[in-house]
Amino acid sequence: MGSFSIWHWLVVGILVLLLFGKGRFSDMMGDVAKGIKSFKKGMSEDDAPTPAPKQIDGQRSPDLTATPTPTVETENR
Repeated sequence: MGSFSIWHWLVVGILVLLLFGKGRFSDMMGDVAKGIKSFKKGMSEDDAPTPAPKQIDGQRSPDLTATPTPTVETENR
């Protein structure tokens, strides 16, 4: 009574097939496989480096390191 015999597993398997059906169970497994594939594809796309912007001859690239100086407004009373 402590462990399951082969007969117990056969009954459980038959019940699962009756509830889900052979086609429906394989469809669910196919959907799981598609989900895993799309997840892996999405993860590999995130790892791809983004290309640097191209510079056109004759144009200066903007200086992204310069910060604008803040203006201080003073009130004269």
